[in-house]
Amino acid sequence: MTVDVVEAVVTTVVDVTNFLTASSASVEAFKTANLLKSLSVNAMIIGERGTGKLTLARYILPHAPIIDANRFEELLEAIERNSEIIIHRLDDVANLKRLIDTLNRTKTRVVATGGYRYTQDQLEEIFSIRLVLPPLNQRQEDIALLVNLFVEEAKNTFGRSDEFDTQEFVPDVSENALSLRRQVYLYYLLNNIQENDLMKIIEHFLVDKLGSNNDYRKFLPLYEVPLIRAGIKRFKSQLQLADKLGLNRNTLRKKIAENSDYQFDLKDM
Repeated sequence: MTVDVVEAVVTTVVDVTNFLTASSASVEAFKTANLLKSLSVNAMIIGERGTGKLTLARYILPHAPIIDANRFEELLEAIERNSEIIIHRLDDVANLKRLIDTLNRTKTRVVATGGYRYTQDQLEEIFSIRLVLPPLNQRQEDIALLVNLFVEEAKNTFGRSDEFDTQEFVPDVSENALSLRRQVYLYYLLNNIQENDLMKIIEHFLVDKLGSNNDYRKFLPLYEVPLIRAGIKRFKSQLQLADKLGLNRNTLRKKIAENSDYQFDLKDM
């Protein structure tokens, strides 16, 4: 698929649904969602954080209010007032039995999102259909579309027009779309960051964490680790890196060993 085609697909899908459909899993999920739009049945969308559960729920019930399950009394009131509702993060509900009783009494149609807290037996009293969204690491085709979407978002947010360099880009899908969006935004943020901006970020990070008797040594890796990592990428040689840092090679090796809890890509050195 060419870049132009990918961008066209992203634009089309986002305009219509906001739910990207490239992998077989997301295509099947979207087919089920279309079926649910025409049926008056309750559905549960299950998956990890950042897999698109809420986006798909909104597509099924575009005009229904969205209530977080941890706001339990507000949720019960909303069920009483509405014929349709989206329950977000059902895992956090305080009293599942009371929720079931309220839904059975009011006959309110519900689409819920959640993880894997409740068993099928617990859920089948409410939900006729249970739809599972796999994590992004099992939906590789969707990752490229999401990257393109987040790149356009980041460009608009930061007022940038430069192209996104994918040559060394390794998508971070550890938290699915959440970590992937953060990674793309950080790319554009860091490419335009100034020295003073970086100092303010570190200051903000540290201000509530200081207070022990060993803070200097404890937080020294914030400076040393990125410095060594950057040097490894640039010079590809411990001898040359040590020279540029004004250290002898043994001292550099010692610092790498002291920070062994952090990852250093030393295979090319």
